[in-house]
Amino acid sequence: MATPTPVPTSPASRPAAAASGRGFLPLRRPCVAGRLATALRARPAAAAELVERSVNTIRFLAVDAVEKANSGHPGLPMGCAPLGHVLFDEFLRFNPRNPGWFDRDRFVLSAGHGCMLQYALLHLAGYEGVTMDDLKAFRQWGSRTPGHPENFETQGVEVTTGPLGQGFANAVGLALAEKHLAARFNKPDITIVDHYTYVILGDGCQMEGVANEASSLAGHWGLGKLIAFYDDNHISIDGSTDIAFTEDVLARYEALGWHTIWVKNGNTGYDDIRAAIKEAKEVKDKPTLIKVTTTIGYGSPNKASTHSVHGSALGSKEVEATRNNLLWHHEPFHVPDDVKRHWCHHFDEGASLEAEWNAKFAEYEKKYQQEAAELNSIISGELPSGWDSALPKYTPESPADATRNISQQCLNALAKVIPGFLGGSADLASSNMTLLKMFGDFQKDTPEERNIRFGVREHAMGAISNAIALHSPGLIPYCSTFFVFTDYMRAPIRLSALCGSGVIYVMTHDSIGLGEDGPTHQPVEQLFSLRAMPKILVLRPADGTETSGAYRVAVINRQRPSILALSRQKLPQLEGTSVEGVAKGGYVISDNSSGNKPDLILIGTGSELEIAAKAADELRKEGKSVRVVSLVCWELFEEQSEEYKESVLPSEVTSRISIEAGVTLGWEKYIGQKGKAIGIDRFGSSTPAGKIYKELGLTVENVIATAKSL
Repeated sequence: MATPTPVPTSPASRPAAAASGRGFLPLRRPCVAGRLATALRARPAAAAELVERSVNTIRFLAVDAVEKANSGHPGLPMGCAPLGHVLFDEFLRFNPRNPGWFDRDRFVLSAGHGCMLQYALLHLAGYEGVTMDDLKAFRQWGSRTPGHPENFETQGVEVTTGPLGQGFANAVGLALAEKHLAARFNKPDITIVDHYTYVILGDGCQMEGVANEASSLAGHWGLGKLIAFYDDNHISIDGSTDIAFTEDVLARYEALGWHTIWVKNGNTGYDDIRAAIKEAKEVKDKPTLIKVTTTIGYGSPNKASTHSVHGSALGSKEVEATRNNLLWHHEPFHVPDDVKRHWCHHFDEGASLEAEWNAKFAEYEKKYQQEAAELNSIISGELPSGWDSALPKYTPESPADATRNISQQCLNALAKVIPGFLGGSADLASSNMTLLKMFGDFQKDTPEERNIRFGVREHAMGAISNAIALHSPGLIPYCSTFFVFTDYMRAPIRLSALCGSGVIYVMTHDSIGLGEDGPTHQPVEQLFSLRAMPKILVLRPADGTETSGAYRVAVINRQRPSILALSRQKLPQLEGTSVEGVAKGGYVISDNSSGNKPDLILIGTGSELEIAAKAADELRKEGKSVRVVSLVCWELFEEQSEEYKESVLPSEVTSRISIEAGVTLGWEKYIGQKGKAIGIDRFGSSTPAGKIYKELGLTVENVIATAKSL
């Protein structure tokens, strides 16, 4: 058999034996691959040839899918196929028949543009949600194989990746969750939480700041079960990474507290890859970065090691040349029979792994009933009965307080009754008021604790929190900073909404009411900009009752994130606010009209609802019928029936005024063409809160004057 021509800048491909067979179908029959695999491993030469065929199968499934779609990134799957094969086939613990098995290892492809690597591996491993038809429908409408990995589309995909660096930070969050749960629930005689998190990241991920933020935290926390593979192929979209990226990555990671390994031949060095993973698993006190030097587009005679294989199909001529070079003389989407038979051992092994764990958990339940009940709540996502009754209650006689302070009361109440409730702040816990007083800090040596100290790393904080929420249905993470700094976090917040990660974003200092810190810290456009984002709840409570209601909404909504915009300044407990009203997004807090026909409707949110209520009182003294509406969450209000929305905002009443300390854009939907919006269509000022509210017209007097002008 001829040896294939060496690809540019890489060793020659190993000999590959031709094999016949048809496209792989999901197996429904008994599988004997476990015995076959044992026999093959007893004959190293045969096993080596099988591995080579398996690796080329992965490569060409990726090449063929990208070619058929005429869209995608074939280069990374071609270069990382050896790593992918060794990791998935020999190390990763999973059950393809139950992708959600709790104690599975987690795998994240942070370099999500190379998603055909993951789809090919999931297909070979037997995930029913990734059939051959799915591979052939790569990047097409309605397919389960989108252009970047999405957890809500594809079985076996843990998190949604694509924006570079996000997946890596997600992996840190998954590893944090494992370490936390292991510390809380493992016992000297029973280890019930014991899985690794693996992630593949590329040069682009390394360049993104979020990856460095997350790497710093992972080293600080000593996440020993996090193993990251850096695909060191020296190519980015614009060409060689030398044009912008020449740092010593391993030295940086060592400085960040990581163990590092370099696999210099990631193209054919299977034994080196195996040895590196084994070494990484022996390191218990710190995460490991394995730098794997690969050739992007390995096997392509004319495009390997070039940026032209990064983001576009090879083209029919180059596909044929690559087939010839790697001695892959098969039709597109071909999987050799022996490769199919080998990979099906994961059915039996996965079922066995899960059965062993189930038996262990049954024993755990008998010995440690309370801990088992808590862990089961985290695994299942079932909230304890009556959990929401723990939320604090307020009356108009309760003292005025900032909603950030009330938020802390809510957080501490929830942490007492919900086992999976945990979180923290970006170095602002004492200002955001997010400390769980009955718990200590999650640190390297105290991972059982529930206060997470993220440091000044808002971007990584959001991405890590996303992964905590996706690790287990009953983990409910919150994270916090000043509301204006949601701008630092927009990427992970958007991904929270996209992938259905129910993070609770506790955002304080929600308006110009924070005062003297000035316009850099005073949010103006953030409320509307986040309301423009699909599948997210933006709640701006006005007092204690609404804050409790907002937390109830946030906890219930596990498939979408919530942003709680909370005040720095004290606010009174208002008459008429209700937890039930918050659940509907908008509701009437006071009204002296009859027949659903008030003369005027005043609509407010947050700290401005008080202004609306006071203005209504004054206008009523002059004989006006005035309705005051709290529109605490636009998204929830829009989900109500048309009849309910009409009962709150009757279409016949066109005299409407909104008042909110933010841009007025968007309010026209609720005030109509004849209404008036009182807001801030400019930046703030470094001024005490009372003064700036007065200067910018957020006052009872201005509301009354505006009402009389209608």
